Amino acid sequence: MTTQEFLGKQNFTINNQTVSDSCPSNIALIKYWGKYADQIPANPSISFTLNHCKTNTSIEFFANEAFTVQTFLAGNEETKFAEKIEKYFKSIEQYLPWILKGKYIIRTENTFPHSSGIASSASGFGAIAKCLMKLDEIFSGKSSEEESLQKASFLARLGSGSACRSLYNGLVVWGVTDEVEGSSDLFAVKYPDDEIHEIFRNFNDWVLLIHEGQKSVSSTVGHGLMNTNPYAERRFQEARENFVPMKQILKSGNLEEFIRLVEHEALTLHAMMMMSDPAFILMKTGTLEVINKIWDFRKETGQPLFFTLDAGANVHLLFPNNGSEDKIKTFVETELLQHTQKNGVVKDVMKF
Repeated sequence: MTTQEFLGKQNFTINNQTVSDSCPSNIALIKYWGKYADQIPANPSISFTLNHCKTNTSIEFFANEAFTVQTFLAGNEETKFAEKIEKYFKSIEQYLPWILKGKYIIRTENTFPHSSGIASSASGFGAIAKCLMKLDEIFSGKSSEEESLQKASFLARLGSGSACRSLYNGLVVWGVTDEVEGSSDLFAVKYPDDEIHEIFRNFNDWVLLIHEGQKSVSSTVGHGLMNTNPYAERRFQEARENFVPMKQILKSGNLEEFIRLVEHEALTLHAMMMMSDPAFILMKTGTLEVINKIWDFRKETGQPLFFTLDAGANVHLLFPNNGSEDKIKTFVETELLQHTQKNGVVKDVMKF
């Protein structure tokens, strides 16, 4: 679909409504880092959607009142977030023509800790977009489930780029690539189920909380620094190229090559940060210690424990649920937790 096809229906009748929905977070395997105007990605990305780490959101809409937004996070009013949502709602009025014709009270809670290295903007904007589509269906008429989900992904993208991937379960692609039919820069699409080997359908993602404070550089600023990064264009091309082996890996079940590619992508993301101007480093000492221990453990035991990183210090530990992961779990608990701030770990699984 094109942007034009997402424009809102002009005939609508509004009234007071309360809707709620939830949306999980996701973790990218091929990373999105760098974007153009209107949240268009500079390269395609592919992610796993999580299961337990999600945002639960309710929206109370009061029709025909002055447009304002109140937001509450875990019961506490957040005025800065409300300002952000007001700006977001104004930016999407052409797609939801009724959106500025009332007052909003938005209550949201995450099932995972704040600043945990799990993308709360992805799950948060995903949940808001799903709620908005529920209101749109009430006010403007029902859409098909597929159309509604696709438009929710489109709207979520305009709030937070990676949020568009959180609307779908399993492996999800955002950004145009010849390797995935129907892929788009405007919204995410599910990776074809029949192209995914069984080994990738049941995976753990344990997030080690190396650093639970605020990041020194926000993701928004980090994306912006790619505009002047001398290695940016080569990075964007590499991400496009990496879809070719990734497609073969996902179909064949080649776990060794999957590990190599996923870890390379994670380190490339942080390499781009270090080669920005000004340069910045989001990894901490504990991050590096964990990575080296993972490499040593894998070399010594052959166990398929590996990592990926988001734009932060915390480490996502990935390993399959195949009935033989007890040795990995013991290693994590005895050797890796000591590098977290408070023995902090969030345990999740990939959602299929």
